[in-house]
Amino acid sequence: VQLQASGGGLVQAGGSLRLSCAASGSSISSYNMEWYRQAPGKQRLLVEGITSSGMTNYVDSVKGRFTISRDNAKNTVYLQMNSLKPEDTYLYYCRAHLRTEFYEYDYWGQGTQVTVSS
Repeated sequence: VQLQASGGGLVQAGGSLRLSCAASGSSISSYNMEWYRQAPGKQRLLVEGITSSGMTNYVDSVKGRFTISRDNAKNTVYLQMNSLKPEDTYLYYCRAHLRTEFYEYDYWGQGTQVTVSS
């Protein structure tokens, strides 16, 4: 699976962005999909995830502001980010992972930069 993240950019505080993570090479319908974010020199942190069955989980700091969704027909996962704050400025990564009885599959996309100005 190859993942291509896009949609980042520079936005003012209070604005919105929608990140996309387009997969190729294989269907992601069975994969759990996640968005992470990372500051320079810091650990990569989970922002929000969605399971293959559509259940979501998120970090408290984005509750009510960010929404993850998936379109299996388009093989794409999205992260809608509203009410952005300067502290949301990070490099954002998407991840696809699947664990079976015998194998674990784990793929990452390249990052897309989100910068929120005050």
